[in-house]
Amino acid sequence: MPFLSKAIGVPRSMFKLFFAAAITLCCIYGVLLYRQPLYTPPPLRLGDQAWRQVAPPHPIDDLIKEARTKLTETLAKQSMTLEQAAEKYRERRGRHPPPGYKEWFEYAKKTKAIVVESFFDRIHQDLGPFWALDPKTMRKQAYTQPQLIRVRRGKAEFITDNPHRPPWIQHWHEFVAEFSEHLPDLDMVLNIMDETRLLVPWPKIDEYMKKEAKKRKLVDPRLVVSTYSGLSDIDGDASIAATPYEHSWITNDANRFWNHLRDACPPGTPAKAFDAIANFEDSIEYPLNISEAYTYKGFISNITAARDPCMQPHMRGMHGTFIESVSMSTSHDLFPMFAGCKLPQNNEILIPGAMYLTKDAFYSGGSYHGSDWKEKKEELIWRGTASGGRHKSSSWWHFHRHRWVQMTNGTSLKAWRDSMTLFTPTYKLPSIPDLSLVYPSLGERLKVPLELWSWVKSFANTGFVDLECFPQQFDEAGKRILTCEYTSGSMEVLSSVPMKEQYDRKYIPDVDGNSYSARWRSFLMSNCLPLKATIYVEWHDDRLVPWVHYVPFDNSYLDLYAVMDYFLPSRHSITFSDVYSRDSIAKEIADAGQQWANSVLRREDMHLYVWLLLLEYARIIDDKRDVLGYVGDLVKQQ
Repeated sequence: MPFLSKAIGVPRSMFKLFFAAAITLCCIYGVLLYRQPLYTPPPLRLGDQAWRQVAPPHPIDDLIKEARTKLTETLAKQSMTLEQAAEKYRERRGRHPPPGYKEWFEYAKKTKAIVVESFFDRIHQDLGPFWALDPKTMRKQAYTQPQLIRVRRGKAEFITDNPHRPPWIQHWHEFVAEFSEHLPDLDMVLNIMDETRLLVPWPKIDEYMKKEAKKRKLVDPRLVVSTYSGLSDIDGDASIAATPYEHSWITNDANRFWNHLRDACPPGTPAKAFDAIANFEDSIEYPLNISEAYTYKGFISNITAARDPCMQPHMRGMHGTFIESVSMSTSHDLFPMFAGCKLPQNNEILIPGAMYLTKDAFYSGGSYHGSDWKEKKEELIWRGTASGGRHKSSSWWHFHRHRWVQMTNGTSLKAWRDSMTLFTPTYKLPSIPDLSLVYPSLGERLKVPLELWSWVKSFANTGFVDLECFPQQFDEAGKRILTCEYTSGSMEVLSSVPMKEQYDRKYIPDVDGNSYSARWRSFLMSNCLPLKATIYVEWHDDRLVPWVHYVPFDNSYLDLYAVMDYFLPSRHSITFSDVYSRDSIAKEIADAGQQWANSVLRREDMHLYVWLLLLEYARIIDDKRDVLGYVGDLVKQQ
């Protein structure tokens, strides 16, 4: 000890003091270590008592951790100044921002918007192919269409051939008028149908995108033009109005819509090998498992692929869009049309859905966003109509909403057979060994007959408020009947539950109808935990992170039981602290989704998205588009 004290240059008395303190700390640490459980999980675990977990990490834990890292990395790329935003635009897009970009960014700062360039990727994916088309041709095509918003000299008006339709165009017009003073002259053609419209075959789109890539360049700032040409050439040409452009639409092939989509899929994707189903009277072809191409141990890990029908040929017999839509008006030719949603292969230009813009409490729930988490009922709540397409007595079991209700209302799960396989007209689950292999946590629930049924019934409150039969049925008084004879043994009608009451439950799932769900934005803005399965893409997808802001599940709904098993209390091999932690995770996702929606899905954020989109669109239809741009920041630096 004296030698060691001398060797390190510390006085002997002080060395003894240090040595005694070190021994004391080691003893304290040993006692604390002894009191800890044998296994401490990774820091992913959330909640005040999360450290008490003794179970190994669940796959969803890994997905949450990865998703949070992704969001952190994304936010690190936020632009705080005009110069930063313009620089990041040029880096990502390969050209200058459009004229009007400065005023756009000033509005972003004024409204405290979060500006990350990747949030606007969808704009460039949608507009990319149009760089290959002739600008004047596009201007002419749009000018005489029956549904459009026209902007001239900063004022917006709408044109429609039928003002008695649902007020989508009115909502869009009111919205665009709120910032039209900053827009150049343009005509927006609008899709006012539920169904998607444009499906250009993949080889043609690939050709267009290659042409766009060749046009992409950073023009010398001294040669850049900062003023749009306007549409005076179109407005002053009487011949255009006299001979309106008529686009070619396919309207009589709804049962074979899958084949139109398949032609828009890239080479090598699974959908390419499958034709549309010829006879929907056959039983449903339910997948034995979820594709590993977009899952991690059975749970969604790649949301882009998870909503892509090209990756899931079984969807041709499991989603109403591919079985028989209510209406069909599809084209294989590219044409500038704006829409609220589309399939990943469609070629419409996305804007926020019209019903996201309404204040109707039916879609928004009003100003109430839910009770405190601890006061909410431990329930998964869903009410809706049997929309999604035109189901009939010969095809109804193929429709996604019918499958959704049968898989979640508990009653149908009584169909337990000696084969130990769960099946109904709308789905057929894998055998218990196979299902347990993919989702080990479900194994205990499946050991006892009817255990799964009683468990689902204990938390799920789902049902139709209207079965929307085809053909429609009426009683003797001429009132439409809400139930269908052909589903009477399998489906019933339940009373509706207002949105504000649904917000007093913890779990609010969202599935497709005829197209996108108009309630999704409101679900995100509530303080409930939103769950989502969809094959549609929307304007906001690039700014939402699954497993951080909401919980994704597969369009087959095969993983739903395992997702709910993760969040809900269980009496099987799970500690009280585990239940507490899982509930805390559910609450944290609900809170994060609400806070994020109130930061990036506000009306102001929708303004910014559509504003920038229309600046870009106006440039594409301008004859001087190759030299149009904003370079004020570069000139200022010089």
